[in-house]
Amino acid sequence: MRTWCDPLGLALGVALDQVFADPQSPAHPVAVFGRTAAKIEKSLYADKKAYGVVHVVMCVGGVTALGVIAQRIPKARTAVTAVATWAVLGGTTLAREGEYLADALERDDLARARARLPHLCGRDPSHLEAEELARATVESLAENTSDAVVAPLFWGAVAGVPGLLAYRAINTLDAMIGHRSPRYERFGWAAARLDDVANYVPARLTALLTVLTGPSPGRALAVLRRDGHRHPSPNAGRCEAAFAGALGVTLGGTNVYQGRTEHRPTMGDGPEPGVKDIRRAVRLTRAVSLAAAGVAVLTAWALKNRRKQVA
Repeated sequence: MRTWCDPLGLALGVALDQVFADPQSPAHPVAVFGRTAAKIEKSLYADKKAYGVVHVVMCVGGVTALGVIAQRIPKARTAVTAVATWAVLGGTTLAREGEYLADALERDDLARARARLPHLCGRDPSHLEAEELARATVESLAENTSDAVVAPLFWGAVAGVPGLLAYRAINTLDAMIGHRSPRYERFGWAAARLDDVANYVPARLTALLTVLTGPSPGRALAVLRRDGHRHPSPNAGRCEAAFAGALGVTLGGTNVYQGRTEHRPTMGDGPEPGVKDIRRAVRLTRAVSLAAAGVAVLTAWALKNRRKQVA
């Protein structure tokens, strides 16, 4: 079975994301997957890790098998790759969400900003002031640059359509059941751990691209090396530390998630991010995304040629 990614299809998928972004439609493939996974959970759920493992295998395995079948249609490879890439990318929508929050906070419209923040993260925004909303936005832009752009492109480049679909399935399951709560402490364990594994390399690639494309490479690298491991997540900390250094701000602190409070170590040396820093973070997100797209297309092209030579 040939698993190389079509580089032209990957590039076209990136272009489609720029044009059409991520429409909020119940017919979107990710939305369809989410509903299907929820139905499987409803019939399968038990407060045990083993049942969570079965749930993950069924959901991710089914989507991956679909990707394998789709990729085995030679004449449609480019089109299938383009559509799959568009379906799993969220970079354009991510940047637009950041701009929306920047606009709301620049207009001192806290109510609008608080209502929008859940589009980016699970933090409770009800009592957050402008500075806390700005920090939440910058941190979410940093972490989601990896989740929504770099990681799917990485897995697409190295594993083709199956890699694209499998990664988005893993990441979606983590968002649905991978968080800590009484219901998902055990059932969601497999989804959370698999997401950690799937994002290990992409998160570090995101940090490296942030260093290379950001406004202060030396400072970004220094903060990344010093603080990247301090975050409770094995992956998010790398992205946030690199963004903190590149933007010259300090990230981390106290966060509230659905009544649960977390005190996270700080990363960076500058002041806490302000409203003006959101647009700077959006520009950095776009720069990293563009660099990631270029690296992914070149990687896919190189792997395709190498496998053809071996064959």
